Amino acid sequence: MRKFFPKGGFLLIPLLVLAACYYDSEEILYPEAGQCNATGKETFSQDVLPLMNARCNNCHGGSAASAGIRLDSYSAVVKKVNDGTLMGSINQSAGFSPMPKNAGKMPACEIRKIQNWIDTGSPDN
Repeated sequence: MRKFFPKGGFLLIPLLVLAACYYDSEEILYPEAGQCNATGKETFSQDVLPLMNARCNNCHGGSAASAGIRLDSYSAVVKKVNDGTLMGSINQSAGFSPMPKNAGKMPACEIRKIQNWIDTGSPDN
């Protein structure tokens, strides 16, 4: 046994174990995430609708919207804001259908922009 663990070698094992541990940090893996430009002054036309178009409206836009849920206009989005399903689904909260379907959660910055807009009263701006 001494061949493999020279005198004092028992200290080497915990160091190797600790060195093998790895923690994924969103800030390290995705540095652009740290550059979130959510300001608290988000508007529907400049911030929310472009996110809906990029993330949601492939399925939830137009006349053949998935599950009959449209997110391609102010009135349609506000309807989902008011019934609580928009943020429940986007945050992938328990009891809500997680969106985007069969995909990872939207980036935190994008969720923050939508939440900021809702927090200011969901204005049609």
